[in-house]
Amino acid sequence: MNIEPFRIDIPQADLDDLHTRLAATRWPAPLPGVGWERGVPVDYLRDLAGYWRTGFDWRAQEKWLNTFPQFTTEVDGQRLHFVHVRSANPDALPLILTHGWPSSFVELLNLVEPLADEFHLVIPSLPGFGFSTPLSAPGWGNLFRVASVFASLMTELGYERFAAHGGDVGAGVTGMLPMVAPGRVVAAHVTGPGPYPFGPPLPLAGLSDVDRARAERFNAFQADGLGYLHLQSTRPATLAYSLTDSPAGQLAWIAEKFAAWTDAAAALPQDAVDIDQLLTNISVYWFTASGASSAHFTYEGMRAFRQFAGESGAAPLTAGDAPLGVSVFAGDNSIRSVLDPNCEAARWTEFDRGGHFPALEAPDLLAGELREFLRDHR
Repeated sequence: MNIEPFRIDIPQADLDDLHTRLAATRWPAPLPGVGWERGVPVDYLRDLAGYWRTGFDWRAQEKWLNTFPQFTTEVDGQRLHFVHVRSANPDALPLILTHGWPSSFVELLNLVEPLADEFHLVIPSLPGFGFSTPLSAPGWGNLFRVASVFASLMTELGYERFAAHGGDVGAGVTGMLPMVAPGRVVAAHVTGPGPYPFGPPLPLAGLSDVDRARAERFNAFQADGLGYLHLQSTRPATLAYSLTDSPAGQLAWIAEKFAAWTDAAAALPQDAVDIDQLLTNISVYWFTASGASSAHFTYEGMRAFRQFAGESGAAPLTAGDAPLGVSVFAGDNSIRSVLDPNCEAARWTEFDRGGHFPALEAPDLLAGELREFLRDHR
């Protein structure tokens, strides 16, 4: 791999274009009496778009992002972007952190400061996400392929043994790393694994009160919250035009998921995560046009996941020959009796706050859990 330093430098013309498009947004007429049950309300999104245009300081966020050492390389014709922070601790354990959708490497940067004293940190952008764009060809939604590339990246960086963490799609990549690199992954940790979304509803009988609430929430999501996944996993090219041409469209597409998937105790996305970090994440999608390419990634990934999950409706939790740790936050739908019925995970921890984006919502909990789990598996 030919690894080169990388610095984010969005052209001013692109920033001006974003502001112009936001100012010229053609807003739908609000429907009286309708709230979040039909998607993002017009009044909410208009206010958020207004802040993105006039209050949010991309240049300040860009400067913050560039405080982290970033690099790019090319693998099989595909550009791969990653953050690499070497610890000053000579005994530090290499740790690769992988984001999911609709997140990006931006989310995981909150873990750098609390973890860099114990770990060498590698934070890649998945192919088709952020600055790992554009997609060079079909096929990068295959998580085994992604895991193989990430294992090769760790080799190139000089890390023969390493730990891995991921959430959402990143959890899938993390679970496959020990399979593609047997004997090299000392431990794997994932957050918020869920049942196969297109499988049967979860039965409620015999569950504890907490797990019953999670199952009811999953069943409601399955019945009423899969529109985004149906579209991305069947017609990503059709969706791509809206996400690439309209910043308001891209804003709504991601803001809705932050409203639905963060801790239920938060009424609005900005109550769960820092609003500027949320908009930094969305801005990365916008400036790199990765709303479209990440949808194509989902299209391919879901086809592979259907085969992996089979008829059971749940893909078994596995991390090959590596000990597996699982963290479940308050907004997650993870139920151990469903996903890990034989208690094969080495560690299963449940928290009373946080949600699908724990590195943004509860970085203290996630960093503390990673420290504790990985100290036993060095």
